[in-house]
Amino acid sequence: GWLLRRVTACGRWSGDSKRQAILFILCVCLCQSRAETLRYSLAEEMERGSFVANIATDLGVPPSQLAARKARIVSEGSEQLFRLDQNTGILAAKESLDREELCLQSQTCTLFFKIFLENPLQLIRGEVEVLDVNDNSPVFPEKEIVLEILETASPGSRFPLENARDKDVGSNGLQNYTVGSNSHFSITLGTGKDGIKYGELVLERQLDREEQPLLNLLLTATDGGSPPRSGTAQVRIVVLDANDNVPAFSREVYEVRLAENSPREQLVVRVAAADPDEGSYGKVRYAFTQILERSQQLFELNPDTGEIRVAGNLDFEEVKSHEMMVRATDGGGLSAHCKVQVEVLDVNDNAPEIALTSLSASIPEDAPPGTVVALFGVRDRDSGDNGRTECAIDGDLPFRLMPTFDNYYELRTDAALDRERTAEYNISITATDWGTTRLSSRKSILVQISDVNDNPPRFSQQIYTVSVTENNGPMLRIGSVNATDADTGRNARVTYALVEPAGKEQRNVSVNSENGEVYILRPLDYEAVRAFEVTVCAADGGSPPLSAQAVLRVVVRDENDNAPIVLHPSRESSVVTAAAGELVPRWAREGYLVAKVVAVDADAGQNAWLSYELAKATEPGLFHVGLHSGEVRTARAVAERDAPRQRLVVLVRDRGQPPRSTTATLTIALVDGFSDAHVQGSEEALAAEPDGPLTFYLIVCLVCVSTLFLATAVAAVVLRVQRARQSEAATLPTFPKAAAESNAGSLPRSYVYDVCFTGGTVNSEFRFLRPLLPCFPTGLPAGPGEQRSSVCSQEAATLGEE
Repeated sequence: GWLLRRVTACGRWSGDSKRQAILFILCVCLCQSRAETLRYSLAEEMERGSFVANIATDLGVPPSQLAARKARIVSEGSEQLFRLDQNTGILAAKESLDREELCLQSQTCTLFFKIFLENPLQLIRGEVEVLDVNDNSPVFPEKEIVLEILETASPGSRFPLENARDKDVGSNGLQNYTVGSNSHFSITLGTGKDGIKYGELVLERQLDREEQPLLNLLLTATDGGSPPRSGTAQVRIVVLDANDNVPAFSREVYEVRLAENSPREQLVVRVAAADPDEGSYGKVRYAFTQILERSQQLFELNPDTGEIRVAGNLDFEEVKSHEMMVRATDGGGLSAHCKVQVEVLDVNDNAPEIALTSLSASIPEDAPPGTVVALFGVRDRDSGDNGRTECAIDGDLPFRLMPTFDNYYELRTDAALDRERTAEYNISITATDWGTTRLSSRKSILVQISDVNDNPPRFSQQIYTVSVTENNGPMLRIGSVNATDADTGRNARVTYALVEPAGKEQRNVSVNSENGEVYILRPLDYEAVRAFEVTVCAADGGSPPLSAQAVLRVVVRDENDNAPIVLHPSRESSVVTAAAGELVPRWAREGYLVAKVVAVDADAGQNAWLSYELAKATEPGLFHVGLHSGEVRTARAVAERDAPRQRLVVLVRDRGQPPRSTTATLTIALVDGFSDAHVQGSEEALAAEPDGPLTFYLIVCLVCVSTLFLATAVAAVVLRVQRARQSEAATLPTFPKAAAESNAGSLPRSYVYDVCFTGGTVNSEFRFLRPLLPCFPTGLPAGPGEQRSSVCSQEAATLGEE
């Protein structure tokens, strides 16, 4: 920290120098953080919750940082012996520690742990040495030790004693043996290869069985604790009669290598001691003398044959070697000793263990590759290649393992994730050792993928077409739109809305924001609008929201709400029609075209298909009407007896449900010829209908036409004069001498007049036919057999026949 402050304070350094210095400091700190080991010590048998150390102080960080980085402690092994207070940084013992239970007879008892820090990830090693306390007294395996010694034993002979066992180690372990005051024996101390002290009785003065056949000595074992602890045993010495041959082993040390997990009753070694004496003095029996309690449970000795066999389950991970003393005693009480050393060989009998240290509950689907998902460690209790492990992920999954340190691995993402394709992954991790017979273990990690709003709503179709009958009621449901979102939760909640309308028709539609149902707000009129489109927007509930659009096409269905309208004969000319009517010559044959009734219907389809029929006639059999054309023709030749004036009522009906209809009235005059048809027709009209003065209307029409012609001529002259002045022409325009010479005409195009002059008579015929009807577009609906676009052509044909 001091060096970093000096670097940042040195303003004269260049930018590259600063960066190089900072990188160097970070590398040094990183190396130190990886290599740093915290070492503490704690006396055994301390109370639960005893203080071990202040981790925050030793690491030089405030306790709040430990809590922020989620510091936790993990002890090696299945049992957690320490706990770490994140708020204070104090490391304390969870339970009272018994060194003898944790480490057996080991000289040093060190417990290892690791401290994990997150954000960023950091691992700190630590170890606590459990210090021995003199809480165990030396204990002899038997309270009475019996020694049989020949009376011929020479002074200086040594007799090994049963060792006392002290579970403490070091200075608190067994340190000294003493024997009670006597005149024959003293005791001397020896130390074995394993560092255990043993005592041997030394004969100081020769024994005399006849003088004293039995001696009792008090043997005391003392440790080096403060205050010291001790244990006693009674040594009973039986003085035997003379036996001058001592059993002799073939070897002083038997070394055996034995694989762990060897079956029970398997022969380990056979020790043999020979005694040349005869009888009971030459018969040898075998027994263990110096052997640990754990070893005594694993091996058994045949006292007659000297065979040592397996009696329990050997475990290399618990004890790697066993050492025991075998005593051979003949019938005369003479004995010899040998040592048996059994080295336990490791067998690959432990599968790797996977311990999960950290796991993320869920990761977002947009997490970048390389995101840490979990941290776990692998441990194999075997040694060598049997304890060497490797890890792999089963199956083809978008994850990979990254080894870190001390057999720890990080589970990271290896590719982009998609929750809509896979919402969770059950990752199976297999750890395999390198033994000859490879063992493996498996750990399943469930990783949840959290949703991200990365999918817009999708309509089931881009264009929705719905129909509604005109004159509908308000708030009528006509259909619905549907959009789905592949996301989940709030990101998949879809709401609907109409895009800002562009026309007045679109204001007739409403959509339910929750379920997408479409309603018509007010009645529609097919004749005003037949179809229109609106745009529906579906948006999800994400942040920011995503949306999609679809087109809703509303088609209005027609109803038969319009009656046919008669265009010819028009109701405005009913007065003139009543006076003059249609003229039919007396010589007209069957099928003569008299007139044509023209009608239209504002509806569409079948509602606009029109039919014509003769509803009423003066002479029912004289005329008939085309069912689909509306043409009025003679049904037979005109006879002399037929009345000169005929009145027809034509019924025009559509095919709607229910049908609608209207009527048209035609007045027909039967004349002998067209020369006096007008005069005759006028007289008959005046006589029959005094209310219809055709002559008056004819005069009025002529006056109007003449006035219009004069006005047109004057306007043309004025227009030409103005143009001539503007163009400064040299000549004046020439006008026609008479109105009859003008080709421009002054009559409206809506009327046609026919003037007939006949030679040899002073009478002239002037016939007022009818106004020309406009040509209807072909797009209007027509009934079967009708040709509405040919109305004008048929009228022209009629005029030609007339």
